[in-house]
Amino acid sequence: MTRHHRRERTAGVAVLAVLGLLLVVLPGPATAAGQARADRLQRDADALRDAGVTGVAVRLRTPDGVRTATSGTGDLTTGRPVPRAGYLRIGSTTKSFVATVVLQLVGEGRLRLDDTVEKWLPGMVRGNGNDGRAVTLRQLLGHTSGLPDYVADVAPRDSREFEAHRNRFHTPEQLVALAMRHRPEFRPGARHGYSNTNYLLAGLIVRAATGHTWQHEVRTRILRPLGLRHTGAPEGRPSFPRPHATEYQQFAPGGPYADTTAPYLPFDTGADGAMISTAADLDRFFTALNTGRLLAPAQQAAMRRTVAVPDGPGEIPGSRAGLGLFSVPLSCGGAYWGHGGSGLGYVVEPAATPDGRRTVTVSLHSRPAGQVTAVRQLKALHTLVDHALCGIPR
Repeated sequence: MTRHHRRERTAGVAVLAVLGLLLVVLPGPATAAGQARADRLQRDADALRDAGVTGVAVRLRTPDGVRTATSGTGDLTTGRPVPRAGYLRIGSTTKSFVATVVLQLVGEGRLRLDDTVEKWLPGMVRGNGNDGRAVTLRQLLGHTSGLPDYVADVAPRDSREFEAHRNRFHTPEQLVALAMRHRPEFRPGARHGYSNTNYLLAGLIVRAATGHTWQHEVRTRILRPLGLRHTGAPEGRPSFPRPHATEYQQFAPGGPYADTTAPYLPFDTGADGAMISTAADLDRFFTALNTGRLLAPAQQAAMRRTVAVPDGPGEIPGSRAGLGLFSVPLSCGGAYWGHGGSGLGYVVEPAATPDGRRTVTVSLHSRPAGQVTAVRQLKALHTLVDHALCGIPR
């Protein structure tokens, strides 16, 4: 899985291999430069639509104000527009919230980044060469543990499997047990290798250390203090509030697009990707995170201590992984921080400059089965984010 498809990297299989409607300009001076940026934003959103995405929504905040753009359609049956401020399933962007909670607990002395998984979850990571005594919390948060990803064991191969299994709930412990049937990808600490299993374990460690679920800790430590009223960390069986766009997954190249808006419970309920939010709330969260409102300096520095992300289809050369955050180079110099997320039928990409002065969130409401199409869409997504954060007007 590419950086924008963190939920399904190992689940690739055949499943997840990898009009223009309205532009709204909110408070900000009506300058020629601002209008040019707005035009650029709409053109970039339309480019994603032209690359085959059924529906696109963008929210950009700069010192001039907030601009939004939509393109495509929010529902292929009715033709209704993409909501400009709709709810989003944010998939692996959930990991940034969970990593923030863990690092807060580290700052309070209740956890240590060098704690082993075995210390907090005795006997859970073992078998087939997996060893919780050799894997640390730091390695879980930074995806350097080498632990196998459970997602391939539960991903549906076609729309019939999606419908048959979408309400089949698994506990985190059961999903970790599925992962333990496979050998590690590499020796702990050897390199970066994305695995959703890491964050199932991180969520369980939060519960072991606090006596509360990771959802409870996210709500009390992040959502309430920041006033993120449209962000949820649901427990059990999540619902999807309205308004939201319909999401479509293509399960085979050239095949039809299936409506996959309903949460797929085998992997839409855990600390690796269960949360629901809005673009405005994601803006507020990543701005707070980047500007030091959520973490003490030592933990902020630990989160931003990065390792190289291996090159792959759709990856930006020079991308690096921190603890629950990714650093991605910009064409204008420097890099942005964020964490993309995806699932069946959707991609979300929130990104912010290090100083928090510019943020953008892009949501795509369909995903193709073919890798060539998927990479083309990812390149268009990267281009939009780069133009938005660099302020490229044309």
